[in-house]
Amino acid sequence: MRIALISPAGAMHRYNGLFSKNLHYAPITLMLLAAMVPPDLQPDVEIFDETAGPIPLDLEADVIGITAVTGSSMRAYKYAGYFRRRGIPVIMGGPHASLCPQEAKQHVDAVVVGLGDGSWPRALRDARDGKLQPFYYAAPEDTIAGRPLPRRDLLKHSRYITMNTVEAVRGCQINCAFCAYPAAFGRHPLTRPVPDVIAEIKSLRGKSVVFPDVNLAANRAYLVELLTAMIPLKKWWLGLTTSNVPLDEDLAALFERSGCKGLLIGFESVNAGSQKEMRKGVNRPDQYKELMDVLHRHGIMVMGCFAFGADEDGPDVFERTVRMVDETKIDLPRYAIFTPFPNTDYYRQLEAEHRITEHDWALYDVEHCVFRPKQMSKQQLEDGIRWAWAQSYGWKSMFRRWQWRNPKIFWFGWFYFLVNIGYRRYARQFEAYGAAVMTDNSDIP
Repeated sequence: MRIALISPAGAMHRYNGLFSKNLHYAPITLMLLAAMVPPDLQPDVEIFDETAGPIPLDLEADVIGITAVTGSSMRAYKYAGYFRRRGIPVIMGGPHASLCPQEAKQHVDAVVVGLGDGSWPRALRDARDGKLQPFYYAAPEDTIAGRPLPRRDLLKHSRYITMNTVEAVRGCQINCAFCAYPAAFGRHPLTRPVPDVIAEIKSLRGKSVVFPDVNLAANRAYLVELLTAMIPLKKWWLGLTTSNVPLDEDLAALFERSGCKGLLIGFESVNAGSQKEMRKGVNRPDQYKELMDVLHRHGIMVMGCFAFGADEDGPDVFERTVRMVDETKIDLPRYAIFTPFPNTDYYRQLEAEHRITEHDWALYDVEHCVFRPKQMSKQQLEDGIRWAWAQSYGWKSMFRRWQWRNPKIFWFGWFYFLVNIGYRRYARQFEAYGAAVMTDNSDIP
């Protein structure tokens, strides 16, 4: 059975867009889906990731699997329509299909909703037998334990900064108002057995490991067990966590001993009121400086994410945020617009207030404003985020944040400097990707 797995990308994130190789790691979803294909199908599997290369329109397959986030869903639908006209059945899953299964079904033959570990193999067998059902839902007993190793061999290694992406935790219990993840996959985190994770890490070449999990610290006891088991491996790892966890000095020390070199942390806002609106109560803006000092002391660098446009945000929020980023020396700031993803509480709130202004999902990429802000105009919000990117990735700010006097960071700092250069390129070309470019899928017949 010939199976093609494709992941479309929005214009900014496409292989010919703003995000170069030094901002891409191997996509764990595609590799896992390939690994979960039942052997009894005698599969011949191909992967096409549009962040790394084009999706060929002449590909041959018996079935196509598509995964998409909201920002790439319109492009995914266009591909689905094209391949279905060629007579190839299409199965769609991922965050957007799980958020909007009824919508997705209008464009594809079957929709996998939520966790696909059990339902994806069932859908493939049904496709083989010509009995595809419209929807496939995860069973209550489905877990992420006992997974096969991801099919890294199906990707072109030269297209990614690292192939060593490993999933340990699926899900997050924090119900942030803006986050699509709980709405799509629920609020009950699943964990892989630590021996399974360690065995996978041991199988990887090279020293680095990336955990793309939305919250590696969703289960504290599990986190401690995992990090303790990683100490003898002497690997360098990067992952995502919340801002309150590393403030625990003992836990921060464990992060260091386990080889942590970088964390992505959702700081979200410098406004305490905005944190409340976002339901991100774990964040304390008055503690950001202390947090960064603790992490830098333990040799851990930070990608700090901020979202502009909450009702508490006025036009001064951009300058205040950029100033705080410089003062606290956040190594890699990343800016977004507080975006109401479909079927989230935030979307329903703004829809009830008649504040949603855009309905083309291609603009839901967290860099374009799709609603009417409360304390500024849409233009002010979009101009403000462009200004923040440009300021933080000017040479002056980049060198101000550089930890060249910290011996624990200096030797790993080359990696963050490389990513800073990638984001500098992004910041300098940001304006070229307006609504017309983002919504243009005319390259797909």
